[in-house]
Amino acid sequence: MRLVILDNYDLASEWAAKYICNRIIQFKPGQDRYFTLGLPTGSTPLGCYKKLIEFHKNGHLSFKYVKTFNMDEYVGLPRNHPESYHSYMWNNFFKHIDIDPNNAHILDGNAADLQAECDAFEKKIKEAGGIDLFVGGIGPDGHIAFNEPGSSLVSRTRLKTLAMDTILANAKYFDGDLSKVPTMALTVGVGTVMDAREVMILITGAHKAFALYKAIEEGVNHMWTVSAFQQHPRTIFVCDEDATLELRVKTVKYFKGLMHVHNKLVDPLYSMKEGN
Repeated sequence: MRLVILDNYDLASEWAAKYICNRIIQFKPGQDRYFTLGLPTGSTPLGCYKKLIEFHKNGHLSFKYVKTFNMDEYVGLPRNHPESYHSYMWNNFFKHIDIDPNNAHILDGNAADLQAECDAFEKKIKEAGGIDLFVGGIGPDGHIAFNEPGSSLVSRTRLKTLAMDTILANAKYFDGDLSKVPTMALTVGVGTVMDAREVMILITGAHKAFALYKAIEEGVNHMWTVSAFQQHPRTIFVCDEDATLELRVKTVKYFKGLMHVHNKLVDPLYSMKEGN
């Protein structure tokens, strides 16, 4: 496990974007070789998406041969609703890059048969050859995707009832009106993300500090589903200083002492431009 600690949110977002950029370019994607990327929603990844868009617009990065799979989607919210994750992804990322819409996979929370939709999503991931890099964020209660506390750590894509903490956290996106917040969602399982060849979790802000502590300093526990990634052979936690407030001083010192090694993963920043 790697823990990458940056001074602030903007630097953490930039580091994560550079890492994604380098992984895609080093993979050398092409017509018969797509890079498969798992993606999150929420406020945390916005800075990372902005940087990736910048790399694309500067000609350094193309998503032409990238397939994406999103972590989750609300149930019963119209696809074109401004707070649906379809809208989020297209407005904040997809419409600004050169990805083929057929290669951007998002669960359909309005499907007639929700379990069949979940099973088909797992099948599509398998047919794509599995996920090369799954990027995720977490909630203050340590949930990854919508795998709320108590979720099975070997779970697959399924229908989930949202915890009250999650509904309260999401109310800000629905004018603070709890009655408007969806109470159910389709989500990839912890096991689905664990199957990825590599996982990168973005954790920023003091309100996520206790969750980061539970994720890396205590044992694996289904009440803090992000802790499962202690068991993944290739996990990177990318955080800012505020998110480390609950960690032991020696833990922070240890991982900061490795930053010269971690920074070699993003420096130099590769480019798809000729001669770079």
